[in-house]
Amino acid sequence: MLEPLFHGFILALGLILPLGVQNVFVFNQGVLQHRFVNALPVIITASLCDTLLILISVLGVSFLILGSFWIKMILIGAGCIFLIYMGWTTWNSKPSNEREVRGNKFSLKKQVFFAASVSLLNPHAIMDTVGVIGTSSLRYQGEDKVIFALACILVSWIWFFGLSLIGRISRKVDKSGNFLLILNKISALVMWGAAVYLLLTLLSK
Repeated sequence: MLEPLFHGFILALGLILPLGVQNVFVFNQGVLQHRFVNALPVIITASLCDTLLILISVLGVSFLILGSFWIKMILIGAGCIFLIYMGWTTWNSKPSNEREVRGNKFSLKKQVFFAASVSLLNPHAIMDTVGVIGTSSLRYQGEDKVIFALACILVSWIWFFGLSLIGRISRKVDKSGNFLLILNKISALVMWGAAVYLLLTLLSK
């Protein structure tokens, strides 16, 4: 029982730690929102999307996705276009004070849409999840497989809540908005870098 628990926890933590589009977006919303509760739609959406991907991976449906050339191409193409758009939007967001920060917040609908998009239209994250978690889950059966999956899911929920909370704290520390301005530029570069990587992947097929 402890082996699949620790295995799932450490594996999921290792996959979610690197700075990526999904993490940047969740952190950004923690910074942007005036109240922590307003960032909950992003946190919950990102967590639910990860939960869905993990369940798909553990249940074995992931191998159908990995085995389909056209599904992978569609995912990569859509992800590339979306990342370019998100990078452009983020780069041009220039909050310099409290009023502007409020003005740059996403509406509830946009929060949910963007959070779902950076989670489900991120081929790199999908391949990591379905390839690594899905494959690793093959060693377990029955109750152990359930524990493994729950451990992976738990990491996502804890991580996104914590990431947004850190963003909230950093906003309180930096009242000038300069930190958010720099973060936006870094976020945009991360998104464009991911888009270039996906484009190169698409062209190499």
